[in-house]
Amino acid sequence: MATAQIKFDPEIDTAWTPAVAKLPASPLKTQVLFVGGVDKVQTPAIYGNAQGEALAKQWHDFIGFTPDNGTSGDLGWISVNHEMVVNNDSIGDGGGMTVFKVKRDPSTDSLIIVNQTLTDGRSGKFFAVDFVNTTGETGMNCGGISAFNGRIWTAEEWFQSSNAAIYDNGDGISDTSDFVIGTSSSSGFPGFNGQSIKKVQNLNYMVEIDPIEAKAIRKQYNWGRQAFEGGTVMSDNKTVYLGVDDTPGFFTKFVATTAGDFTSGTTYVYKHDGNPSKWVAIDNTNLNKMLNYKSEAVAAGATMFNRLEWVTNSGGKVYFTETGRANPGGRWSDEHTAGAVHAPHHVARAAAQSVSSPDDANYVDYYGRVLVFDPATENVTVHLEGGPDFATSPTIANYPDRHLSNPDGLNTITINGQDYLLICEDLNQTDFGSTPAGVGTTCELYLLDLSIAAPTVNDLVRIAVVPKGAEVTGAIGTPDGKTVLVNVQHPDASNPFPYNNSLTLAITGWDQAGMGVEEVALEGGFTIFPNPVARELHFSRQADVAIYNNNGQRIRVYRGKSIIDVSDLASGVYYLQNEEGQTVKFIVE
Repeated sequence: MATAQIKFDPEIDTAWTPAVAKLPASPLKTQVLFVGGVDKVQTPAIYGNAQGEALAKQWHDFIGFTPDNGTSGDLGWISVNHEMVVNNDSIGDGGGMTVFKVKRDPSTDSLIIVNQTLTDGRSGKFFAVDFVNTTGETGMNCGGISAFNGRIWTAEEWFQSSNAAIYDNGDGISDTSDFVIGTSSSSGFPGFNGQSIKKVQNLNYMVEIDPIEAKAIRKQYNWGRQAFEGGTVMSDNKTVYLGVDDTPGFFTKFVATTAGDFTSGTTYVYKHDGNPSKWVAIDNTNLNKMLNYKSEAVAAGATMFNRLEWVTNSGGKVYFTETGRANPGGRWSDEHTAGAVHAPHHVARAAAQSVSSPDDANYVDYYGRVLVFDPATENVTVHLEGGPDFATSPTIANYPDRHLSNPDGLNTITINGQDYLLICEDLNQTDFGSTPAGVGTTCELYLLDLSIAAPTVNDLVRIAVVPKGAEVTGAIGTPDGKTVLVNVQHPDASNPFPYNNSLTLAITGWDQAGMGVEEVALEGGFTIFPNPVARELHFSRQADVAIYNNNGQRIRVYRGKSIIDVSDLASGVYYLQNEEGQTVKFIVE
């Protein structure tokens, strides 16, 4: 918002009848479901301790949803990751997950948390997932997979190379003795049961859980040991695409031999210049190769990406976030020398920046992007580029209407028959335009219409800004299309309660939400498009505009804007005037 008021009189005459625009009340209602460090979880019998109750872990990340297809009338089970590593004798060392069941209030559509009793005897609302007695502890549960049929995997992102690192001077995982696969889980893993590995080697997998019984099922050793972040199961129930949060990160695919059985099949790594296929198989029956997957990918000449994170699918295509990292050169130059190759879009970016290659220390990738893989062509292309680019952060007055920095969480939601991407930001930095000058970490949740063939950041619809200091993550829609679940992770401790804790929110009303309402067109081609979901006014072109209150007093001036945020305006009557003097009465409901 500009401070200069040139062109716009301090007051206008309201005693006439201009065109009228309405910004209807938002159909969306927000509800706090689960607060880390405040709500108590029912804990399993672990480390010689009896079942009990403990404060939930914090740092909420991934959300999975498992529908209840039975006769209870309940909606289903919500699974929440905790992206942290702590020593905890009650919940379990390392990371963790919390699961709970919800039903819908028939009068208000809000969600109600259901009391449950599990087969292991635990009873209550929130349950810590038992990893200790099944698969062994997890580390840094970050993203995951919420499959179309309700199966859930949690991703262990926290890649470490030694037992000393995971022990963390007693603050991490206490028991660092060797782990024998299959001894603590009845299912174990076919072909690997009985093999002994270092405790650190039992971390960094996709781990399937049973959200109904709050226990882990198996670690997917056959998908490789990697710094996993996200994945998606395709409609054939055989093909899985996986993202790895690393520089270099490698795009991985698994194809099951039998639909629904992910213990047997073929694991591939993506090589964009491969011929005839761009997928190179890596022997997933060889445990040593799976434990050293990154080395195998480099040896295969695989394509390198800059922090692949969450993965989703729509219309047969696979969308995934490449979060980016400011100066990746030193992180992947050795792998490049050893045979791995750079993704074409990074080669093109390096040329545009007039640097020698993506290995160059001066190569920058501040904002990241959303990529798309088309199985029909086997090509990975940029679907939505982050940015726009800034050498220094603009002031709030000069900040663009839209800026996308470091997309991380990603999912698909259908609204009124149209698929949209849900895109979560996780800022790497606050400079270089990621936020306006002087503004701290501010992450936003966006919608992107997938019917747009070549989208830009201007096509993003902002639907949430999370509390100061927090990452927005985990966004996922419920199967009935009414609610988006989203996590607020590590907000500033100075925020008011409960927004000073990690928490899980429900945003309900999407079945009633439209992306816009009737436009108001003025002379000269200037058109106003109110958006009740984003609480914004969109214009057909960039313009200088002023807002006046119902008494005709000027309260705001904006310069060169095509979108203005009016979410903080109280309900009432206002007037909007553009630089040509055209005035519209607009009503905030």
